Amino acid sequence: MWPTTSVWRKITGVLTEWLHTVPPLLVYVVVGLVVGVESMGIPLPGEVVLVAAALMASHHDGVSPLWVGVAASAGAIIGDSIGYALGKRFGPRIFGWAGERFPRHFSEDKVGRARAVFEKYGAWAVFFGRFVALLRILSGPLAATMGMHYGKFLLANAAGGIAWAGGTTAAVYFVGEAAERYLAEFSWIALVVVLVAVVAFSVRGRLRRSRR
Repeated sequence: MWPTTSVWRKITGVLTEWLHTVPPLLVYVVVGLVVGVESMGIPLPGEVVLVAAALMASHHDGVSPLWVGVAASAGAIIGDSIGYALGKRFGPRIFGWAGERFPRHFSEDKVGRARAVFEKYGAWAVFFGRFVALLRILSGPLAATMGMHYGKFLLANAAGGIAWAGGTTAAVYFVGEAAERYLAEFSWIALVVVLVAVVAFSVRGRLRRSRR
């Protein structure tokens, strides 16, 4: 479940306070690691950590927004690639394993909806999935199990990772705390749009089959 705006702000505040206690280099490492592990398919608050670090950069001369964005981009690209490799190695059963350990994030229903999006939009789902919490953690394994060529996946993954990391960092750095609310709301809106597209796609498929 994606955090509500109030929860988002509380978590971001706690993380920002903690990041102020560590050296700038460690801030970049934490951002890269958390985003990377989330991108592998482990549900961690990658975007919340990125927002906290970018917010810190806007108030802390020692933390560079450029390096925050670079760290998040690298984590997203590398993490998704590892997720792809895991999906390639273990196949669809990886979702059964993940569902047992993280049932709220990897239920059959959620994986099924994400799979429908990937079947319809392919590489575009990888790119835009970076902006949706549910698709962000499923992107690599799903693309691999559905047979997407790694070169195609890497291109969409890199473009999406850079756009997401760079855009989020820039928005928070230049707009500040006001961007937190809009980012949280955007994640909900993006997820709703994806779900509507999946439902429309499913209904259209059933109508076509019924006409045959």
